[in-house]
Amino acid sequence: MTYCVGMRLDAGLVFLSDSRTNAGVDQVGTFRKMSVFEIPGDRMMVLMTAGNLSISQSIRQLIAEQQNADGHSIWNATSMHEAARLLGDAVRQVHEREAKALAEFGIEFNVSIIFGGQIKGERCRLFQIYSAGNFIESHDENTYFQIGEAKYGKPIIDRVVTPATSLDDAAKCALISMDSTLRSNVSVGLPLDLLVYESDRLAVTHFVTIDERNQYFQMIRNTWGHQLKRVFEGLDNPVWNAAPEATANVLHSTQTGSKPVRVTPPAGVAAPAASTAPLQTLTQQFHDGQQ
Repeated sequence: MTYCVGMRLDAGLVFLSDSRTNAGVDQVGTFRKMSVFEIPGDRMMVLMTAGNLSISQSIRQLIAEQQNADGHSIWNATSMHEAARLLGDAVRQVHEREAKALAEFGIEFNVSIIFGGQIKGERCRLFQIYSAGNFIESHDENTYFQIGEAKYGKPIIDRVVTPATSLDDAAKCALISMDSTLRSNVSVGLPLDLLVYESDRLAVTHFVTIDERNQYFQMIRNTWGHQLKRVFEGLDNPVWNAAPEATANVLHSTQTGSKPVRVTPPAGVAAPAASTAPLQTLTQQFHDGQQ
């Protein structure tokens, strides 16, 4: 499996991907999921993939080499939307060629793609492309896409990232999101590829491959976990059986009539008789409220 996230911000774009691929417990490999299509001064585009690795590699090779009947390719597309459409066409071509044979072996045609960048003359754009070749575009209401093991890293992005978020803050948030995923899912692993693109540069602005020795990522892992624990410990405990006039940290009030759904035991199942044995220890006596 894998985890990739792409963010479209007012200031530019942020892309982050892991590099783990596994076909079983004892077949874990490292394959980079991020590819850059760049003509400096004219266009800068990033492709990230999740799903079946052979399908992903076939699509990447096809889109890099192919022109359509009109002579259009990803290298001369006049807009990011046209480039995304050409990428969707490549997905459908690979499906037509491979899907039937894969299905005969019980393998699903499974691929997810994040594709984003900028072509000279238009703004930064970001797309998510599905296995059918159809796609959606990111707008201000949904400024990021995730593919692969997305659920673990989603909450922090939802709370932090908006279109106005700076590129550095977005990169930091993406790394925290990845760290949460790494801690919760063994199918996602280092090294990571992080690419940050500043709007209108039309070339990669910043790129780094992150392994376990990267100082900044180690700081993120250690500090985030420590600070998260401190915040948790600073939250007050819930108040049970609170008086009606109580207003602070009330989880349950004496006026609350909520009850669990109790399952009636079948006939013949009798409740054990209440114990009449005397309490033997001071601990038992104090626990029971006796002095």
